[in-house]
Parts: sequence; structure tokens; C-alpha cells
Amino acid sequence: MIRRAQEIREETFTGFRGGQGEVKIAHILEANKNEFNDKGRLFARFTLAPGASIGWHQHNGDFETYYILSGQGTVNDNGTETTVKAGDMVLTRNGEYHSIINTGEEDLVFIALILFA
Repeated sequence: MIRRAQEIREETFTGFRGGQGEVKIAHILEANKNEFNDKGRLFARFTLAPGASIGWHQHNGDFETYYILSGQGTVNDNGTETTVKAGDMVLTRNGEYHSIINTGEEDLVFIALILFA
């Protein structure tokens, strides 16, 4: 299967998970098309404009990985804030909490993957 760039479904949210500003999501795989074989629910490219964020939330029954492609941000990883930039990876395990904010001058772009625990 090949999905061309123009076929990738994109969404824009304001206040995503209680965060600030706009978050753009390009869905690389689609759960509703059974592209995860019931093993996950998200594989997408996220774009956060400067100052935009994904709010603090917990993962229950799944875990999430961010792989930072470009830009700079701050991740709150279970209460510990850390700066992230291109090439960094963030893992939030089942039962853990996290949030992310773009603290840089350019878009923060990352791949997010959520698999079931």
C-alpha cells in the first residue's frame, strides 16, 4: 500500500487536550481503516506553532512515543520538565503523564505513535 502525501488526512485542533493554540495532525496510519491490526490507535505527524501546546494528560491502556523532527519545545514528563529538539525521543508509558509546548521560534514538528499496552 502507498498513501500519497495529498491523501493523508489532516486535522487542526484548538486547545488540544487542554493545551494552548493550534495543533495540526497529519494521520499517517488510520485506526478506523484497521491499519494498526488492533495494536494501536495513532501514528501521525504533529505540528505546533510557537507557543502552542498539548495539555497534561495520562495514558491508560496505551503508551505514546514522540520523535522530534524539527523545532524546540519543553516536555513535562511525569512532573519533570525537559527541553527537546530534533532527534530527541520521548516515551510516556502506560499510566504515566505528559504534556508538550513549543518554546521555540519556529514550528515544533514531531511524529507521535500510540500503541496499546
